[in-house]
Amino acid sequence: MEWNFQTAEQLMAALRAGEVTSAELTDEAIARIERDDKAINAICVPDFERARAAARGADQARARGEDRPLLGLPVTVKESYNIAGLPTTWGMAPHRNYMPAEDAVQVSRLKAAGAVILGKTNVPVGLQDIQSFNEIYGTTNNPWDRGRTAGGSSGGSAAALASGFGPLSIGSDIAGSLRTPAHFCGVYAHKPTLGLAAPRGMVPPLAPALPADLDLAVVGPMARTARDLVLLLDVMAGPDPLTLGVAHDLTLPPARHERLGDFRVLVLDDHPLIPTGSAVRAGVNRVADALAEGGARVERHSSLLPDLTEAALLYAQLLFAGFSARFPVEAYEHMRARAAELSPDDQGLDAARLRGMVFSHRDWIEANSRRDLHRHGWRRLFAEFDAVVCPITPTPAFPHDHNPDSGERRIDIDGVEYPYFDQLVWAGVATMPGLPATAIPTGLSPEGLPVGVQLIGPMFEDRTPLRLAELLEQRIGGFQAPQ
Repeated sequence: MEWNFQTAEQLMAALRAGEVTSAELTDEAIARIERDDKAINAICVPDFERARAAARGADQARARGEDRPLLGLPVTVKESYNIAGLPTTWGMAPHRNYMPAEDAVQVSRLKAAGAVILGKTNVPVGLQDIQSFNEIYGTTNNPWDRGRTAGGSSGGSAAALASGFGPLSIGSDIAGSLRTPAHFCGVYAHKPTLGLAAPRGMVPPLAPALPADLDLAVVGPMARTARDLVLLLDVMAGPDPLTLGVAHDLTLPPARHERLGDFRVLVLDDHPLIPTGSAVRAGVNRVADALAEGGARVERHSSLLPDLTEAALLYAQLLFAGFSARFPVEAYEHMRARAAELSPDDQGLDAARLRGMVFSHRDWIEANSRRDLHRHGWRRLFAEFDAVVCPITPTPAFPHDHNPDSGERRIDIDGVEYPYFDQLVWAGVATMPGLPATAIPTGLSPEGLPVGVQLIGPMFEDRTPLRLAELLEQRIGGFQAPQ
C-alpha cells in the first residue's frame, strides 16, 4: 500500500492494527523525499539515520504494549525549532554552524508522544518573509507550480506536507507564517490562541532558550486534514513546564457546536486597505455557500466587527516594533530620522510600519491599550457569532521574488500592483488580538493553484474553528495532491 498521502489518523490506526510498522513508514517517507525533494527543496536538514533508529525504537515500544498519540509516526519540524544535534540557523548565513544543545519544548513533546522526526523544513532569513529562501539552504518551491513560492515562514513545512513527506509538521506564526503557506500549498494549519502552546526553544541562533510570553507570535500544527490538526494540537498545547505549567493544567473547552447547521458565521471578503483577488474571493464564496447549504446562519456584515483599518494599522505597528527591537543602533537611528519626516496626515500602512519600528515604550503601552479595546470588541462579536471566515492573503501563491529590497517588491492582485507587505493585513485580523485561526483549503483557482481561507474563533476556544474546519472539509473537500 502507498502510505505517504494517508492521514495521520489513518496511519496511527494502521500502526495500532499491525498493518504497517514505523520502520516501513519511515523508510517510505525517506524514499519519497530522496526521490522528489530535489525539485521542491522542503527538507533543508534531513535526519534520516536518527529517524530510522527512532522508528525501530517505536516498533519495539509498541511490541511491549506501549501506545502514545504519535507513536511511530514520521513528522517534520520547522528549521527554527532547536533540535539537539541539528543546526538551527533561521536561514542566517553567519550562523550556519550553530548547533543547540537541547530540544525545544515542542520537539520534546513530539518525541514524548512517540513521533519520528524526519528532519527540518526550510524558512526565510530570520523568518521575516512571505517566501522561504535563504543563502544556506536555497529556495523552497511550491509543489503545485515550482516557479511560485510555497509561502513563508513555514513554507518548507507546507511544501513537505503537500509533497507527501510525512503527515504532520510544526511551524510558527506571527504574520500568517502557518496560514499563508497552508493557503499557498493546499494544506491545513492552525494558529493557536496566543499563549496556548509553549514556544521555548523556537528562538534565533545563539539566543538562550528561556521561557517567554511572546507578543503576537505562536507555535502551531500543520497537517493535511482538520482532524489531524486536532491530533497534533493536543500534543503541542499547554503551558511551559518551567513557568505556568508548574501550577496550571490546560483544558480547552469543547467546540461550541457539533453540527454545521448550529454555527453562526460572519463571512468577510473585503478589506478596506487592500482588494481581494477574484480567485480568493471565489474561495470565500465557496465556503459561504457550503455553510448556508448546511443550515448555518451566515451574515456578511456586523456592526460588532472591530474596525479593520484601525486593526491593520495597529497590527503593523506592533509587528514591526518587534522586528526592529534587535536592530543595530545605526539602523535604528536611521529609521527614527525617516519616521520624523513623516507627515502627521500619512496614516498608511508603510507609515504605520515605520512608526512601529521606532516605538518608545510609552508608544507601545498606548498601542497595547488599544489592542485590549479590540480584544473586547471581538469578545462582543463572538457573543453573537461562533466564527469569522475571511481570506488569508489576497491572492494564491505568487511567483518567486527575491529582490533584496523588499520595499520594491509588489503583489499583483488581478492585474494591479500593491506594496508587498500590504498583503499581511488579513493575517493580522487574528494575530493582533491573539485569536485562534484555522487555515483550510477550498479548492483550486482557474490557474490550478490552491486557495485557502481562515476560520477565526474566540480566544482559547480553538476547538470551535477546528470543528468547523472538519465539517467544511466534509462538504467542500479538503487536501488534493499536487497534479
